[in-house]
Amino acid sequence: MGIGLGVFLIIAGAVLAFGVKANLNDFDLTTIGYILMGGGVLVILLSLIVFMPRTRRSRSTAITTDAYGRQGVVERDDRITGL
Repeated sequence: MGIGLGVFLIIAGAVLAFGVKANLNDFDLTTIGYILMGGGVLVILLSLIVFMPRTRRSRSTAITTDAYGRQGVVERDDRITGL
């Protein structure tokens, strides 16, 4: 959802900055468009940083018993990298 919001803000800002040529006395639509585009880029960057795949671990434990009744424990800790 964050990336979609960022793209929407970039598109809305580009329309205001480059497409609208109306002159309003109270505020400048070009400046508002640039602010929206900057906010959209910021939203996309933040969503990529927050949802970026991190290093995960897979842990497993195996207990084996031999013919004499002795038990052995084998623990495994693997790192799974994203991308």
